Amino acid sequence: MSFRALLVTKDDQVAETLTPVLSNFGLRTECCGYSDAVCLITEQKFQAVLVDYDDPPSASLILQNLTSTPFQANAVTVALLSDKNKVRNVFGAGANFVLYKPLDETQATTTLRAATVLLKRERRTAFRVPIQVAVQLILANGTEGAAEMEGILLDLSETGMDVLAAQPLYPSARVKMSFLLPNAASEFELLGEVAWANPNGETGVRFRDTPESVHGALHGWLAQNSRPGTPVVPEAVADCLLTDLSLGACYVETASPFPERTQVVMIVAADELEFRAQGLVRVMHPSRGMGVEFAMRNGAERQQTEEFIRFLMSRPGVRPQLRVAPQVPENESDDETSSLGQFDSEIEDPLLDLLRNHESFSEEMFLQALKSQRSAEVIES
Repeated sequence: MSFRALLVTKDDQVAETLTPVLSNFGLRTECCGYSDAVCLITEQKFQAVLVDYDDPPSASLILQNLTSTPFQANAVTVALLSDKNKVRNVFGAGANFVLYKPLDETQATTTLRAATVLLKRERRTAFRVPIQVAVQLILANGTEGAAEMEGILLDLSETGMDVLAAQPLYPSARVKMSFLLPNAASEFELLGEVAWANPNGETGVRFRDTPESVHGALHGWLAQNSRPGTPVVPEAVADCLLTDLSLGACYVETASPFPERTQVVMIVAADELEFRAQGLVRVMHPSRGMGVEFAMRNGAERQQTEEFIRFLMSRPGVRPQLRVAPQVPENESDDETSSLGQFDSEIEDPLLDLLRNHESFSEEMFLQALKSQRSAEVIES
């Protein structure tokens, strides 16, 4: 499956700036206005959707439609915003990232680099098995009978499949599919409905009315041919600077921060000591940085954090090296709270408190409070 981006804007300068940047990251871009976008996101699958907030009601409607369209659930969303004071409202409407207008190529590249890392994370193989075999498609065609065509199966799950059809299909069409999987006892025959269809023939089909015996055979084949134990190595964002560290949280300056609620893996190294942690992004400041709450599930992880902090305090001037990457969930039911351990409420942690209450602050107020905490630490020491 290729990456596709939908750019919703009436601003020619935005399109001219973003199209080559997106292309450099491997995304084919389709540009349209607000009314056309509402239709496209219900018919075609996009891995990224960028929406210009020059028309806030229309932009918010597009983000709302995205969240209510099941096959767009993993789409990365980017809002193009002129007023920085509206950033919290845009995040609340469902945007993952923000690009400030007027755009420049450098800003777009750094922000979209983090977005592309998230796109690659979604290419998991634990629940959807990639495979390329021939498939025969019989498409119901109203009163004119049925159209028969060939296709190539791209990946398969218990609930549906992605297929590259010889001709473009259309959403909601009923289709009968037959294909033979490697090492399967017999050919599979399934009924389905087109969930989304791209102009190049790439199509998502949702299975319908699958007999229990066929579902059982499909489940067995997927269990034997999936590789849930194969680790997926996430790509890390570059140019990260650890500026604040406590027992329960940290703040990282980077031009490519991940969205709030992103589960991340962090590797921090200083001289001969290395510190590894999992966490959750609690606050994201576009093009500036992100605050991460650590997921410490046991005492050993907390002790590791304490030892690293003591090491840094004993080595003034040592600047840790840092890598931050999105975590690949072990199963699709993982949520943000399942990864977080219970933090001891008796331990004072101003940094963690600031992250957890960031919605009470504007970006500038938050950063000022962060700076004040650093000053207080210097005085206390």
